Amino acid sequence: MHILIRPGHFILASVLFATASFAAPADKAPKLPKVPSKPIAVKKELLFSDDFQGATPDSKWHKVVPTFAVENGVLKGTQTRDKTIPAADGKPEVTAHAAVHGLELPTKDSVVEAKIRFDGATMIDVEFDDRKYTGAHYGHLCRAQVRLNGVTIIDERDGGMKNEIRAMRNDPSKKEELGKALAGRQVTYPAKYETGKWYNLVVETVGDEMRVTIDGEPVAYLKSSGIAHETKSKIELGVAGKDGCFDDIKVYNAEPVKKK
Repeated sequence: MHILIRPGHFILASVLFATASFAAPADKAPKLPKVPSKPIAVKKELLFSDDFQGATPDSKWHKVVPTFAVENGVLKGTQTRDKTIPAADGKPEVTAHAAVHGLELPTKDSVVEAKIRFDGATMIDVEFDDRKYTGAHYGHLCRAQVRLNGVTIIDERDGGMKNEIRAMRNDPSKKEELGKALAGRQVTYPAKYETGKWYNLVVETVGDEMRVTIDGEPVAYLKSSGIAHETKSKIELGVAGKDGCFDDIKVYNAEPVKKK
């Protein structure tokens, strides 16, 4: 699910690892879970909002991987670390990585709403991390990715970013074991979106479930243990390619819908 890495990071390509390297043949591909037609989360108090109209960025935002900027009242991400630079002259390798913008906002269960627009970007995502969690690379927990041809949800904590699973990748004899370990940790639902058009993205995260809607249409769903991580200390926005925009972001505390 990732293709890039910051020093000591993973690559965005690695996020796609489970699907790209261990996808089942078309005739044996696992059936996608049914996306719940109704919300799985009940919105509670509004924790954060930003329409990017202010002259000064909110102090909760911080730079993670270049480059994000506020232009014409929207937050625009542009992947500028688009090439891997080999180690040389005593300097470490710099790996290509999507642009990432961080929001210091602890949550457990939440609803994240945002308008997104592809202006050349290949991927736009919303990610949850816990930097204090050491069981997964860089504290990556889970994320929802949108591409022009589909929507992906990934449990990274117990999937591709889990330390033990990452260690298997360098051992060819572990290929079968690796495939089993990654099973059920990532799903991709086909879709079709357009460049230059605003879409209303909603990411619901409650318990061990994540559900994504776009323009009110349920488009993706995953139930997996890593999503239930108690403390999601950060929300990060990612953009691969050039360019991807966000606007009217709102983050709500939430609780699961009570099942009748």
